[in-house]
Amino acid sequence: MTTTLSSRAFNQDTSGAKKAALNGPVFITDRGRPAHVLLNIDDYRKLAGSSLSLADALACPDGADIDFDPPRVEIFPRPADLS
Repeated sequence: MTTTLSSRAFNQDTSGAKKAALNGPVFITDRGRPAHVLLNIDDYRKLAGSSLSLADALACPDGADIDFDPPRVEIFPRPADLS
């Protein structure tokens, strides 16, 4: 179920918009034109995909042991060309 609210209606009843988002997207309009969409987090995650963000990976939420062995890079300094 899709709900459409004006910006004014959204500002006056934010909790109602949040409840409506549990049943489907809530379109918020500015001057009659769609400007924003409010989704519940589960719907957002379905749209965004289940890829792990860098922040989530660094936090290691499940205590995973991550092996990190980057290849060694050798940097050879070049003499400056002063010509």
